[in-house]
Amino acid sequence: MAGQPVRVELRRFGVGQAPVVVIDGFSGNPERVCNIAEALAPFPAQHASFYPGVRRNIVPADADANHYVTESCQRAAQFIAGAFDIDSFELVEASFSMVTTLPSNLLPVQRAPHFDSTDPNHIALLHFLRVPEGSGTAFFRHRITEIEQVTEANVARFVAVAAAQAAGLRPDTGYIQGSDEHFEQIGLVEAVADRMLIYQGSLLHSGLIPPDMPFTSDPRAGRLTANIFIRGHGRK
Repeated sequence: MAGQPVRVELRRFGVGQAPVVVIDGFSGNPERVCNIAEALAPFPAQHASFYPGVRRNIVPADADANHYVTESCQRAAQFIAGAFDIDSFELVEASFSMVTTLPSNLLPVQRAPHFDSTDPNHIALLHFLRVPEGSGTAFFRHRITEIEQVTEANVARFVAVAAAQAAGLRPDTGYIQGSDEHFEQIGLVEAVADRMLIYQGSLLHSGLIPPDMPFTSDPRAGRLTANIFIRGHGRK
């Protein structure tokens, strides 16, 4: 692998001590991956989801991008197995993504932490590619319910309370920055080019989005990430 040596760290956040894997120098050549993403631009807007930007789903016909996804899953497999007690996994979806929505234009639900799935075996792989200064990914505890990880058992309670709170947020709140009156930040991973972050999608999390970063859809200039989701099997 070219570039800097790979450095792997297992962090644990919150009362639940949820595992979060941080791998620096993951691909060894992030510019190659950026070039693959740039070749697929422009990315479509996400009108049917709450993602605050543009996203290009990667499909098998995208030869270079699909090879990157396969290669990334293979490279990350040993760390996924060790941290999450998973024997095997399948790809759910993958995409290149860019946050482009200005803080003042966010929907109420986009101003608060979110979760991807209530399935503890739904694992997110977030590869930082182009990195605005001061960005990253943060993890949270919901203050009233004390929920850090959303499950089938607590999802109805969390959604009911969080939705009401989100509706009451001021329009100028913007992206969440650290702890606020409703959520306590329990962990933060800074964005570094070619850093791979692996965590359970059931954890409450949010991108750390600096208000002065470029909210452009140009993958050569904005916040560019690869987002890979897998479903694990054989949890011990």
